[in-house]
Amino acid sequence: MSFVITIGREYGSGGRYIAKELAKKLNVKYYDNDLLLEVAKANGFGENYVKENDEKKETFWAGFVSNDLLDPMGSIYSPTQSVAFATFDVIKKLADTESCVIVGRCSSAILKDRDNVLNVFISAPMNEKIDRAVKYYGLDPNKAESIINKENKKRAKYFNFYTEDEWGKASSYDLCLSSHIGIEETVDIIIEYMRRLHMLG
Repeated sequence: MSFVITIGREYGSGGRYIAKELAKKLNVKYYDNDLLLEVAKANGFGENYVKENDEKKETFWAGFVSNDLLDPMGSIYSPTQSVAFATFDVIKKLADTESCVIVGRCSSAILKDRDNVLNVFISAPMNEKIDRAVKYYGLDPNKAESIINKENKKRAKYFNFYTEDEWGKASSYDLCLSSHIGIEETVDIIIEYMRRLHMLG
């Protein structure tokens, strides 16, 4: 049986790296920025168009779209909404056809209640998020906390706008972990959790 792991994550928590390591250990595909290429190919969008409108919400257009991601109302969408709905369709098709790890983009809500999907959220203490953001993303140590909070607010707004769940809230996921225990340790716990759910052969 195929399976999908979705990874929601706080900025600087190491969630993307955890997702990559999971995919590597489980020998399945990893989708983050590569997902955008799939969206572009499937919908005839330019790659730059997809990248520029990925994971964004435009408040001005809120009145033109339903908050139900499965049944959008109307036919007029902003570029960001067009990319969002196209991305959701690609995520569902991937889940129907292969085992993979998908990062962000409301994937936990889109694939909610599927038996072969594990929805995970990764957090971390602020000091560790700052250290990681400074080391790997090159942020100014004096501005890192502010930038981290700003990025997390963006992710929450996008997720909360397109879904009926709440970003980062435990009830929106199957498993919530802090990467404080270590990246490899977090990966191992997720895999063990999958085994206990009989998701792995």
